[in-house]
Amino acid sequence: MKYYIIAGEASGDVHAANLIRSLRQKDAEAKIRAWGGDRMEAQGAEVVKHYRDLAFMGFVEVLMNIGTIARNIAYCKKDIAAFQPDVLILVDYPGFNLRIAEFAHQQGIRVLYYISPQVWAWKKSRVHKIKKVVDKMLVILPFEKAFYEKYGVDVEFVGHPLLDEIKAQKKVNRTEFLEKNCLQDQPLIALLPGSRKQEINSMLKIMLTVEDRFPDYQFVVAGLSSVGADFYQNILKKARAKLVMDQTSSLLQHARAALVTSGTATLETALMEVPEVVCYKGNFISVAIARRIIDVKYISLANLIMDREIVKELIQSQLNTKNLSHELNVILSDQKKLQQLHSDYKELKEKLGKEGASLRTAEIILETMPNQGLVIP
Repeated sequence: MKYYIIAGEASGDVHAANLIRSLRQKDAEAKIRAWGGDRMEAQGAEVVKHYRDLAFMGFVEVLMNIGTIARNIAYCKKDIAAFQPDVLILVDYPGFNLRIAEFAHQQGIRVLYYISPQVWAWKKSRVHKIKKVVDKMLVILPFEKAFYEKYGVDVEFVGHPLLDEIKAQKKVNRTEFLEKNCLQDQPLIALLPGSRKQEINSMLKIMLTVEDRFPDYQFVVAGLSSVGADFYQNILKKARAKLVMDQTSSLLQHARAALVTSGTATLETALMEVPEVVCYKGNFISVAIARRIIDVKYISLANLIMDREIVKELIQSQLNTKNLSHELNVILSDQKKLQQLHSDYKELKEKLGKEGASLRTAEIILETMPNQGLVIP
């Protein structure tokens, strides 16, 4: 079978790569063309466009790059028409992917959406378009199934792929990790500033303002090769913090606490049972618009899934040196808070269901494809 997969961000690249691995287990002859990143390419996908050229965050930023986005959409449509896939698999990234879904639907190509856009939080009207142009939603958050069923959308909850990724992580010896990265033998505080240059530049500078208040801890930045070490080092010139590249899971294994930019990384940190403070500060105009249209109580996935605040969120003006220092101190030293957090993290894992999301998704994709003659082992 021929698959066309579109993932527009770093987290999507990870999840899509695992799905590709599972698809190849079930369909040895799979031909996969994709928009994504290095991990998808490593699994054998032919990556047409890298996600680093696609990620624009915020309303203002999208408007500033509208021409580039329009050209990317036109090119993607042309590429799909030339490839003629049996199925189009979309991974989050709704602004782009829903336009492509509409095109593929018109072309008679089967459209499956793996990892739902957050239409339950904002732009709920998009659910009507999804019902029209997407053949099946494969969702990874437990409350999403009920949301889509309410609107008559064909949906299935497959579990969260992070559970598999964390289980598969290689355990790294602490001493070896410290020596490999020239780190001091101190308790580690992980800094996860995001995956886009725009947010990294903003968030990392704020996170670094507290490091002098915690001299007994080593601050370590989780860098991504897709961003480039030089970009981080330019921000870290006068900082005590160190940079490690493409070792987020190893860093979290040994971190005492973490400061994490809102996104999938907040859930990964929670599932690895690392105490965290969730941070977010965006363009003033973009955030002002978002607050008028976004209908959720929390910005972190852990809190959304639990429907209560289990990890502290510092947003916009709340995200400052004083508050960040206070909340970091709480998760480092308040034993009562840490005990409660441990209990909450355990409950969070239970809510996310069983492991095997990627393989389950691959099986559903193949089962729902008509007349392919494929036998699922």
